[in-house]
Amino acid sequence: MSNVKELAGKTVKTLTEEGVFAFFIKMKNFIKNNRFIKKSLKHDVFQDVLFINGCAPSVPHPARYRVTHQREQLLACGVSSGEVYYEELTLDMVRFYRLFIFFRCPHTDTVEEFIQLAKKINKKVFFDVDDLVIDTKYTDQIALVNTFDEAKREIYDDGVRRMGRTLQLCDGAITTTQRLKTELEKYVPEVFINRNTASEVMYSLSERAIYKRDILPYLEKSNISIAERGIYQHAIRLNKARENHISLGYFSGSLTHNQDFLMILTPLVHILKTYPQVRLHLVGELDLPEELKEFSERIIAHPFVDWKKLPDLISQVDINLAPLEDTIFNEAKSENKWVEAALVKVPTIASAVGAFATMIEPGETGILCKNEDDWKRGLITLITDQKKRREMAEKAYQYCTKHCVSIYTGYPLTRFLRGMQTTNIAFVLPSLHISGGLRIILQHAAILQEAGSDVTLLNVNPKIDWYSFGNRRFPVLWDETKKLKGRFDKAVATMWTTTRFLEEYPNIKSRFYLVQNYETDFYPPKTQQRIPANASYVPIVRMEFLTISRWCKEWLLEKFGQSAKYAPNGITKVNFPHHKRELSGKIRILIEGDCSVAYKNVDEAFAIVGQLDLNRFEIWYMSYNAAPKSHYHVDRFLSQVPYEEVPSVYQQCHILLKTSILESFSLPPLEMMATGGFVVAVPNGGNQEYLVHEDNCLLYPQGDIEAAVQAIDRICNEEELRERLFKQGVETATRRDWERIRDDVVSLYLP
Repeated sequence: MSNVKELAGKTVKTLTEEGVFAFFIKMKNFIKNNRFIKKSLKHDVFQDVLFINGCAPSVPHPARYRVTHQREQLLACGVSSGEVYYEELTLDMVRFYRLFIFFRCPHTDTVEEFIQLAKKINKKVFFDVDDLVIDTKYTDQIALVNTFDEAKREIYDDGVRRMGRTLQLCDGAITTTQRLKTELEKYVPEVFINRNTASEVMYSLSERAIYKRDILPYLEKSNISIAERGIYQHAIRLNKARENHISLGYFSGSLTHNQDFLMILTPLVHILKTYPQVRLHLVGELDLPEELKEFSERIIAHPFVDWKKLPDLISQVDINLAPLEDTIFNEAKSENKWVEAALVKVPTIASAVGAFATMIEPGETGILCKNEDDWKRGLITLITDQKKRREMAEKAYQYCTKHCVSIYTGYPLTRFLRGMQTTNIAFVLPSLHISGGLRIILQHAAILQEAGSDVTLLNVNPKIDWYSFGNRRFPVLWDETKKLKGRFDKAVATMWTTTRFLEEYPNIKSRFYLVQNYETDFYPPKTQQRIPANASYVPIVRMEFLTISRWCKEWLLEKFGQSAKYAPNGITKVNFPHHKRELSGKIRILIEGDCSVAYKNVDEAFAIVGQLDLNRFEIWYMSYNAAPKSHYHVDRFLSQVPYEEVPSVYQQCHILLKTSILESFSLPPLEMMATGGFVVAVPNGGNQEYLVHEDNCLLYPQGDIEAAVQAIDRICNEEELRERLFKQGVETATRRDWERIRDDVVSLYLP
């Protein structure tokens, strides 16, 4: 509905200022573009770049060059992109792209909120603009704008100011000319020039126009297909009409160019008086000056035409006129008129201003003029020297077809964007159900996001859009390759089931496998998961192995020849404040682990409980998934405790009895020690790198129930032992604080 209101509001302006024909052309384009907008609302595929178009659909020309053509440049270099009209922008689109380019986009609350969210999760945002419409100090130089009444002027200036506000929210800018770059650098720190280019369609239409002018009319009629007979006859008529005439063409585009045309009025009057064979074609929205009305029979006015018809129209003139007043605003304008003419082999005479002066090689690919005398001499040269016209047109054509067409010019933009975007890292997860292993992955993700990386979680559940962990928030995408087109700098498999994604998705620069356990042993013999789990340690594509356990590092090298990078695991110590335990009353023992998983060995913990004096001890059992078995003695069962409440559980208990026989890195003992509690545990690969018997814990051999009971009794009865275990346990946990080891974690993923 907002688009309809916008069109209605602009109808009066278009009718009164630009005429009925222009209005209907813009209406047609609005309907066509609005239909496209509605189709483009579905943004559920991950891609590299999102272009947010700030130009109204009724004004398609700027967006065609700066959105459509740049998307084509990027696509030709393997960079995927999407496009949305700024009024259709939603915050959720942040999830689906790595980098955002706002083209001529005025500030709105949604735009600002979107940019802030993108920056918060380390995605880069750029502003693209092809005119100095970002500050009223520039637009005040436009003669047409100075004719607006007060109300209209305020509306116009407000739009300019709002564009400037969006610009200053961005990380940098992309623009078309050196003068624009110079001015934009006053507002943002990084500005890249990506000159306007012709699209493949424009190139093709231009080639077709050359064919219809230079080849088709001269073919034998017998060689013309029936389907092309009408075009053939029309081409012959056009060429015959051009005989004995020299046609000058001025393709104005809009009313803002009236002043530009007036600056060559005197030379044009002289030429028309001196050379009766000269015809002047005026195309677009232009007021005919009084001085030219005496030549009205030799002046051909053409209405504004669709861009697809423009190559044919330009090809029918002999000389292209491109005057520009020498102002800062005009210096910033691009060389489109020269390129469009060059593509159909028509020479250009232009003002030596801005991009024309930069791109045109004087006397070779065009003629540059600084004053009226230059214009007079240049026009006379081109009118009287047919050979010069053709040579100049051919040189401009040869240059522009290789240097000013999208497919040949996209790599510098690609290189710039890839150099500016932050490293993105995707963690491929088997699930988002909380577990010790998932918490480690999320902690790594949080550290990397804090270090400036763009972190995404890939998950099998398409219903989860965002995932919060502590004070960090991560976008979540579905790990289906059909939903992904964008590039991942780094992708991390986190379980054997997730390695397939890294093998199947091609658009990944570096692949990693974060190994937290020997997952083959998760499954009983002869179960179907054991073989593919084991095969994941010998992947079919190159992966860099990472681990948070020294024992994993050892078996990966010994069993599979994989040299893994290692970083210690840790905790957020501030979340686990410590205090000394008083054992004067009933002693509370905590048992933790999923009793349905054999390697957690929880049955043994309750076998130990069976040997204790239960008048002296209270037994708490904490398990996220499984309920206690019927024969367990449990005084309090804690199920699916939110992680932020886990420290409180440890603080209320005296002793953790941890009997697991297989762990990647066993966090519960470290967390218990962090609170000042005591640990009795079975040694395993996941705890031996930090648990030291008699120093910060008591260890007992698996299956030795009596030794475990004795360890519990010692903690209860030996005050000196408790003092040592308390002190060393807290110190061990403090050394493992994430703040102390975050550099080690970052070094796993980033050079």
